[in-house]
Amino acid sequence: MRSLLGLCPLFLALLFGAGPALAGKRVALVLANSSYQYAPSLANPVNDGAVMAKTLKDAGFEIVESRHDLSALETRRVLRDFADATRDADIAVIYYAGHGIEVEGSNYLIPVDAKLERDTDVYDQGLSLDRVLVTVEPAKQLRLVILDACRDNPFGKTMKRTVVSRGIGRGLAQVEPNSPNTLIAYSAKAGFTAQDGDGANSPFTMALSKHLTTPGLDVRRAFGFVRDDVLKSTGNKQEPFVYGSLGGEDVPLVPVKVVAAAPVAPVANPQAADIRRDYELALQVGNRPAWEAFLAQHPDGFYANLAKLQVDKIGAEQAHAAATEKAKQAEAERDRLAALGAQKDAQAKAAADAKAAEQAQLAAQKAKEQVQQQAAAAEQQRVNLAAAAPGAAPASTASPAGASVASLTPTTAPVDLSRLVQTELGRVGCFSGQADGNWNTTSRRSLSQFNRYAGTKLDVKVASTDALDTVKSKPSRVCPLVCEHGFMADGDTCTKIVCREGYAINDDNACEKQRIAKPATAKPAIAKRDDGDERSARQRRQAGGVAGGYGAAAGIAAAASAGRASGGGQIFCNGGSCRPVNRGCHLEYRGGGGPGNDANAEVCN
Repeated sequence: MRSLLGLCPLFLALLFGAGPALAGKRVALVLANSSYQYAPSLANPVNDGAVMAKTLKDAGFEIVESRHDLSALETRRVLRDFADATRDADIAVIYYAGHGIEVEGSNYLIPVDAKLERDTDVYDQGLSLDRVLVTVEPAKQLRLVILDACRDNPFGKTMKRTVVSRGIGRGLAQVEPNSPNTLIAYSAKAGFTAQDGDGANSPFTMALSKHLTTPGLDVRRAFGFVRDDVLKSTGNKQEPFVYGSLGGEDVPLVPVKVVAAAPVAPVANPQAADIRRDYELALQVGNRPAWEAFLAQHPDGFYANLAKLQVDKIGAEQAHAAATEKAKQAEAERDRLAALGAQKDAQAKAAADAKAAEQAQLAAQKAKEQVQQQAAAAEQQRVNLAAAAPGAAPASTASPAGASVASLTPTTAPVDLSRLVQTELGRVGCFSGQADGNWNTTSRRSLSQFNRYAGTKLDVKVASTDALDTVKSKPSRVCPLVCEHGFMADGDTCTKIVCREGYAINDDNACEKQRIAKPATAKPAIAKRDDGDERSARQRRQAGGVAGGYGAAAGIAAAASAGRASGGGQIFCNGGSCRPVNRGCHLEYRGGGGPGNDANAEVCN
């Protein structure tokens, strides 16, 4: 057992790493031209080149070649030699400070011996940007060209035009790299010029030295911070710009350094029942007071070092939570001032505070993840030692710390492992909740959704190391982005759909032209036939053939009620008057009718 425990420091050193984990071979070339022979000298480029060379060397680049005030021939030779260094490199960087001009849409770097008496001289005396890109093309992971060369063209006033229509632009022209994994960064966006600043270095280079080599920071985010700093320092007059694109994985110039853990001194008996029991009890509680109580009781030894890692982990998590809250408050203040239309100085300060808070949050996130990984690795090492040591408690009866991490049930899984799995599931778009370490139904459903779209068969009941490694291996989104009605997917976010005037969102989430309802119109009145009137008229015609003329038939209706009461319900009218038909009699129509001729005759049986 002593021999096994003697290997513990070695095991932890292998788990934590003995030094920085480098992302392959990194090489850089720094060129700076200040002393121009046929144009006014520039004060800052050589100083800027020295700053960038030191920055890249301090970042651990294997090769940093720095040259200044080169002629055209010397520049070509340096580029040719540096191309040999990029053949087996993963990351290749070229930084240039000096004069650069654009002619007919193409960009050229200007050596110190260039005269440029004619516009066509640039083809012979300048170095095209395409030539520079060829130099870094062999690099496998990232090809980066940085140009602090967007200055006013000093040859513009004296340069003769061989063709009147030939265009010589202001600053540098926009470019679109043809090679993949290539970025070209300008100190000012296409068509604009950059400032040298009031100090010994340009605002662009100062921002680069501050952000570009931040450990673990993706190069695109680094240039975003550079842009913000330059805009702030130049009063929004200069905006750096980056052209080109990369894939979904983060590409930092400097990887996160994994700090080697201090050797853990083994105790005489690390499986002593009292120390192990106290440690496992503190592990179950999992908060700072529990660990501080354990360290007060057992300040030294194997378990004490493990407990200190747990305390560091809790501290890193609390620092990240505080940084996150501060970033939210700073962002809310920035938005509030923007909505109120506050003064530009106040808005700029709020924006800078929000950006600084965001950067602090990112650093806290990196530190938290690093400490969590160290603590998880140490705990796994303890579990392995406990299982291998004689007399170790069986996995079925041991405390949560004595079981294999991969076989833990949801109620006993380490919170840090569950939180790490939740964080990674959120990164690939399968988990939208808060990474709180609670492996609940939502977390299991998220892992099940990952299995569906990634084609894996991970056990969703537990947050296992297998699940963590599998999810972390995915470089980009796995689960599709699902947006609510009225929103559409835009990258990794949902953007509200805005329809133009006269259109509205239909059930299919598409803009559809609205139909304007026609106003209701009154229907024309339709004359209805009054069957009662028609029958009365017919009866009047039948009974109207009296001696006194047709007019006497009008009396039929007036005498109808009396006729129904005394006779058979029929009325007999002649020229003199109308009377009911006698009982037992009825009227028969004989034809004719008119004055002196009764059309109806009374027939009695």
